[in-house]
Amino acid sequence: MAGLGPKIDHLMEALRCLPGVGPKSAQRMTFHLLERNRDGAEQLALALTDALGHIHHCKQCRILSETELCSRCADPQRQRQQLCIVEMPSDVLAIEQATHYNGHFFVLSGHLSPLDGIGPDALGMPQLIALFDQNIIEEVILATNPTVEGEATAHYIGQLAQARNIPVTRLAHGIPLGGELEYLDSGTLSRAFAGRASL
Repeated sequence: MAGLGPKIDHLMEALRCLPGVGPKSAQRMTFHLLERNRDGAEQLALALTDALGHIHHCKQCRILSETELCSRCADPQRQRQQLCIVEMPSDVLAIEQATHYNGHFFVLSGHLSPLDGIGPDALGMPQLIALFDQNIIEEVILATNPTVEGEATAHYIGQLAQARNIPVTRLAHGIPLGGELEYLDSGTLSRAFAGRASL
């Protein structure tokens, strides 16, 4: 099957780097941008170029930021004694939207995965250890995802913190609000049962 030209093919392939975008979605986006919304395509290209040139990682928490220190790390009102460790920048937003947490964050930008070549250094562990060694943190909150990799990452970080006598807590896992027992997977139900709390 003949393509429409190397530049169109290249654009479709480039769009496939986005999560959830397969060949058909990339084709639809390409045709939409080139046939119906060239102004939008130009704005998108300019916004991406501008973002890539000006957005980096905060030197303290590793979230995406336009400045050396993000607004959270630069805020003197935030509690420096609490450090919540998450996998992705989107997790920071989710926690802030759903809770009243006012401590600091540390973004791993992934989880330990030796098979994929993702080790401690790729997750900023030397930087995290340096934070632990400042003797400011009084509680580490592990908010990694409840996956095998997330649990392994939480265990690894928990050991680093405990070796420095820093108390470690883990987000509770279990039955979602409004959930029914018969529809839960066995892992979720088992964890909820084991982690039951007094009323």
